Amino acid sequence: MKFLIKNLGPLKQAEFELGELTIICGNNNTGKTYATYAVYGFLSEWRNIFSIRVPEKNIRQLLTEGTTELDIQTFVNDAQNILKKGCESYTKRLPDVFASSPQYFTKSEFQVHLNKSDIQPISKFERTIGATKSQLFSISKKQDQSEITISLLVEKEKVRIPNELINRVISDALKDIIFGHLFPKPFISSAERTGAAIFRKELNFARNRLLEQMSMDKDVNPIKYLHKAYSDYAVPVNENVEFARHIEEISKNTSFISKEYPKLLDEFSDIVGGNYTVTKNDELYYIPNSNKRMKLTMDESSSSVRSLLDLGFYLRHVAQPGDLLMIDEPELNLHPENQRRVAKLFSRLVNIGIKVFLTTHSDYIIKELNTLIMLNQDKAYLKKISEDEGYRVEELISVDKIRVYIAEKSKIRLDKNKNKTQVQTLIAADIDPELGIDARSFDTTIEDMNRIQEAIIWGDD
Repeated sequence: MKFLIKNLGPLKQAEFELGELTIICGNNNTGKTYATYAVYGFLSEWRNIFSIRVPEKNIRQLLTEGTTELDIQTFVNDAQNILKKGCESYTKRLPDVFASSPQYFTKSEFQVHLNKSDIQPISKFERTIGATKSQLFSISKKQDQSEITISLLVEKEKVRIPNELINRVISDALKDIIFGHLFPKPFISSAERTGAAIFRKELNFARNRLLEQMSMDKDVNPIKYLHKAYSDYAVPVNENVEFARHIEEISKNTSFISKEYPKLLDEFSDIVGGNYTVTKNDELYYIPNSNKRMKLTMDESSSSVRSLLDLGFYLRHVAQPGDLLMIDEPELNLHPENQRRVAKLFSRLVNIGIKVFLTTHSDYIIKELNTLIMLNQDKAYLKKISEDEGYRVEELISVDKIRVYIAEKSKIRLDKNKNKTQVQTLIAADIDPELGIDARSFDTTIEDMNRIQEAIIWGDD
């Protein structure tokens, strides 16, 4: 899956591919967060922006005969067109995604490119649609068959469902059958996450005050009022706020990691230096490993504890295979040793089936990933190093799973008939099994520092 972005923030034009581990690095104000937020917004909204119309004759047949069939191949053949129109619709929504003025997005473009060979319907599908306590109709696709069967589960005479609603439900099922396995479910941890963690109670209080004011003013449109109150922040930031606000509810769920990989959660606990807990009274605390009798609120805890809060709850209560975990600057507030450890954590997540998308300024994270890449070879001396240094096989990662992009200025061809022009873009970094990632945006700075320090130390000789 490739993304093409044009005229979005600092990025004039950029094309990048989503890997199992995707990393964007580079200087400040070079477009890393713009690319990240745009991808997150699309993956969150694609079901709403894609349009599939079910033929009216099939809806009439369903309501009169109780059943109808659709040939999925008809919609698969139109998938590229559905995708193109969906991207055009999403481009128009970019001002809302970034909570910014439409004037900054008049020339923006957002495109997604899929290979035709990838657009294959899932082999089997079952879904039952209900209202209140009754089941209304079912949608099913049998193993490796191209027909989708929609059947009423109530007597035809009792059906009181608007045709538009029926179309929407069937359309959503078609989208999941054709595209659902191609677009991972995203979870994002924005750079503003520490603020959301510490002010979560205040956010709840402010929202409740807003609701009270709305109930007192009968002339206020509540939906418009709430939208206005929450439209000052980019969608990913709003998502972090909502996640922090609902942590007590989220803690009642169990992720597949909790069930199948509990040791991974123990390793995360070592990184954060303790555990998060929600009491019976729905109070959130952090309990340090060094003193398990101590309970600290978020404003009493360290910045690293707050920075890792949503990641900790995601891993323990939300994560499912095939997800896309997106983290803007995972190194926030972390000691270099813990930056290395989160790099190993991300590699493990990739190896158990969770895709990871990072933006980073951390040389420690990149260098540790380099180590995991270089150790992942069938050579005796590398296995000895891995064992001596405490690396485990499940932490090592293959280069074919990784895509790394550097946000920088480079000469690219903006038009097929024009010469190359130097603009802000994303350039794919070289990744070698023996040498790791060529992250030159970090290397240049480190080389400059080393050169200056060598001159200071040896300059008088």
